[in-house]
Amino acid sequence: MIDLEHEGGSVTVDRSNAVRRTCSITVADPALIPRTPSDQLATYGARLRVARGVEYGDGSSELVPLGLFRLDSVDGNVNEGPVTLQGKGLEAVVDDDKFTAPYLATGTVVGAVTALIQRSLPAADIVSLIEDTPIGSRAFDVEADPWGGCQEIAAAAGAEVYCNADGVFVISTLPDLMTTPPVWAIEATEGGVYISANRGMSSENVYNGVLARGENTADNVPPVSHLAVDNDPNSPTYWGGPFGRRPKFISSSTLISTSACAQAANLELAKAKAPNASGDISSLPNPALEPGDVLRVTHPDGSRELHQVASFSVPLDLGGDFPIATISAKEDA
Repeated sequence: MIDLEHEGGSVTVDRSNAVRRTCSITVADPALIPRTPSDQLATYGARLRVARGVEYGDGSSELVPLGLFRLDSVDGNVNEGPVTLQGKGLEAVVDDDKFTAPYLATGTVVGAVTALIQRSLPAADIVSLIEDTPIGSRAFDVEADPWGGCQEIAAAAGAEVYCNADGVFVISTLPDLMTTPPVWAIEATEGGVYISANRGMSSENVYNGVLARGENTADNVPPVSHLAVDNDPNSPTYWGGPFGRRPKFISSSTLISTSACAQAANLELAKAKAPNASGDISSLPNPALEPGDVLRVTHPDGSRELHQVASFSVPLDLGGDFPIATISAKEDA
């Protein structure tokens, strides 16, 4: 392992992408451009572990991990530099390892997802933060996408799978904005980290019902389904209220009982009917954030909101803007 001196770059984190973390790093030394497949930075299996330092007001500091990346490209001026390194999170390794023979996933959500990941990365660490549930068998054809299979199977438990900043695969549900304590305060006050913010509201991708369906002829299981709806008359997305009826549909052969469909539908509904507000916040960098984290934002007029992180980009140079996009927001008393 070698330490690379860098001039700049960024790490982008976006929960809407199949590969959650990507990096672009600028280094000065053109000698780092690989010329043979055996060079240390050749794009044939090299890994980049990226971190950023944080200095605190009391004078202490900490090195915060930003991701473990597969090195995908290296290019630059061979005489003067600089050199740009591009990398993707380890989800890309699973995603690229398409099936070359039929594959059958069985057992439980955690067991099946673990098997798919370790098929491509035998030494991968997998952490589950969900209650494991049985699944029906799921057959994958040649050329099918194993990382998409991981997401489909996790969805049977209302969960998602991603690779975190430490290079560990995590199976978890999206934290509930209404009940999860904020991890960071962004305040437009003296000593605060607030720079600017935009606020918007849209009904796009907001649903107040989820119909989960399962049918598994391989296991001789008859079709099952469950419709979960927002049945709170005081909710702005009340099923049949002014918002109307806007169902979302999910289906998988892994769902083999009505109770399994109900669990998947209810967990998906909790995400689908999230407050239909969005924000774009700019602050001083915080490399320790994760998508799904809840933020408390205090605006210059004193109003406060809770936001849930969707994506952000961490600069790797001193200073630098730190834009954060959020997936939902609500007023905070």
